[in-house]
Amino acid sequence: MKGGSSVNTGAHPASTPATKPVTSAGEETLGDADIQAIATFRYAVRRFLRFSEQAARREHITPQQHQLLLAIKGFPTRDCATVSELAHRLQMRQHSVVGLIDRTVKLGMVRRERGKEDRREVFIYVTPAGEELLARLTHLHRQELVAMRTALSDITA
Repeated sequence: MKGGSSVNTGAHPASTPATKPVTSAGEETLGDADIQAIATFRYAVRRFLRFSEQAARREHITPQQHQLLLAIKGFPTRDCATVSELAHRLQMRQHSVVGLIDRTVKLGMVRRERGKEDRREVFIYVTPAGEELLARLTHLHRQELVAMRTALSDITA
């Protein structure tokens, strides 16, 4: 080989040194183990999302309605959220969130309430029926996450 010799030590990629070669752009070169870790993580995420979608449908709501309930109940510092805050949290357009809220209101899972200080603001709250359903789904999701913990810890080690 021109410019130097290459010696194949027969070492397995997992036994290579902890430091990785750096490209001329200053980025480290990714090896097969890095790609496998990302692929395994993406698989675990997709598997969890599929589980979540199926669990929501078994409860007779859409996965988006489940996400809406989570976004409201899990909103930092308060138990409600505005439409624009929900649009941001759900990464959706505001008019799409309004439609999602409309459908979820019809199911009795959420309710709207005008702001007391600014009547133009509309806050969305989870109803008791929505809280009950969300508690069931959250319990199932926690069980699934516990089951996945080993698989996820393997890829971060």
